[in-house]
Amino acid sequence: MNKKILALLSVLTVGPLSLLAQTPPTGTPPAAPAPAAPAAPSMAFTVTPSVVSAYMFRGVRLGGAAIEPQVQMDYGNLSLWVWANFPFDNKVPGQSDPEIDPSGSYKFVVSESLNIQPGFTWYTYVRADKKNGFYKGTFEPNLAVNYTVGGLTLTPKLYYDAVLQGPTAELNAAYTVPLKELGTELDFTGTAGTYKWKTAVPDVNPEIKNWGDYWLVGVALPFQITKESKVTLGYAYTEGRNNFFKQGTAGKSANAGAIGKSVVSLSVAISF
Repeated sequence: MNKKILALLSVLTVGPLSLLAQTPPTGTPPAAPAPAAPAAPSMAFTVTPSVVSAYMFRGVRLGGAAIEPQVQMDYGNLSLWVWANFPFDNKVPGQSDPEIDPSGSYKFVVSESLNIQPGFTWYTYVRADKKNGFYKGTFEPNLAVNYTVGGLTLTPKLYYDAVLQGPTAELNAAYTVPLKELGTELDFTGTAGTYKWKTAVPDVNPEIKNWGDYWLVGVALPFQITKESKVTLGYAYTEGRNNFFKQGTAGKSANAGAIGKSVVSLSVAISF
């Protein structure tokens, strides 16, 4: 249960057009020129409407085919975005129509191959029905470490949902294969994760726990249409395993939504 944007505004710091030097006293070295001030970060926006064949989250099927729009703002190492899911069919009554998730992250660069990226996601369910066991929203901060070696990017990531009261641990991998003759590339991704939530359902006593494992493999094929836009065709297979609910001392029950599923996606990214 994942940045390539054109600048909208550039602020350039221009040094003096000329510098009149005076001859220094004998034996005194010339003064070094003052270093140029660094350029201010640029701001950029990207709008990405997508269509997906199913909505899968950490190995659990949450809905069928859907529109998934996203709007993102980048300012230097800061990224803020809003992602949403509007299902066409197989909606979860009282919850999944729609889901709107504001998110953000900030990248601290350690070296060319290593950075640390804290972030958050605020999951919101506009029509959630708490009487039938759905949350109106949950809040999940996260911390990722991105390390690149030999073209392979490895990203261990830790989440903690403050409402569901439980952690999620993930290991992500990404690798790109250039297709120069076609003017594109193949972007391969893989994910393996596990989670355990203490309060999976609101306002019940004893509490209902939920835990499970999941994995995903995927590939994406982007095509640059203009300097500001591209189309991406994607395919992924994801699967949930060992996923159970348990209330108090009662026996555990399998989560029927944890399945194996192929997902096809088509997106258009427009930057400005």
